[in-house]
Amino acid sequence: MNIKTMTRIGLFTALIIVLSQVSIPMPFGVPITLQTFIIPLAGIVLGKRDGTIAVLLYLMLGLVGLPVFANFSGGAAIFMGPTGGFILSFPVLSYLAGLGAESHKTNHLVAGLISGVTLNYLVGVLFFMFVTKQSFWFALTVCVVPFLLVDFIKVFILITLTKRLEKFQLVALAK
Repeated sequence: MNIKTMTRIGLFTALIIVLSQVSIPMPFGVPITLQTFIIPLAGIVLGKRDGTIAVLLYLMLGLVGLPVFANFSGGAAIFMGPTGGFILSFPVLSYLAGLGAESHKTNHLVAGLISGVTLNYLVGVLFFMFVTKQSFWFALTVCVVPFLLVDFIKVFILITLTKRLEKFQLVALAK
């Protein structure tokens, strides 16, 4: 791995940290953040491997206690809280977005983003159910329904942005 690649990974890790602080609290502990925008963008711009590395670096920084997660939180306890499943599935979200982007075909990008967001929801809901001892329907109601429109808009913006970035050869740089 060269210096240029390490710098790109470091910059995206920093962007993830900064945009994680843009947070709208929700009643049951799962906030709306820009994490689910910047994390797939890391995979799209850096490629599936380097985007995933940037996300894993972000998670490691949070795991050791640095306040990189929403509301300047950090530490291992975050991974065991109601949002732990969402956070733990972030690398998969980045990887699938990057995988879709590397083909440079819109339908692959859409499939990568939708499958990444869907898996993020699935892992997040199951983990939320486990931690809070709530039913599937309750978890779906508080962890998915309030975010569907926002995430649809994020996916639409990511697709539009990717098409524009491709014109400048700024998509899947590690390919």
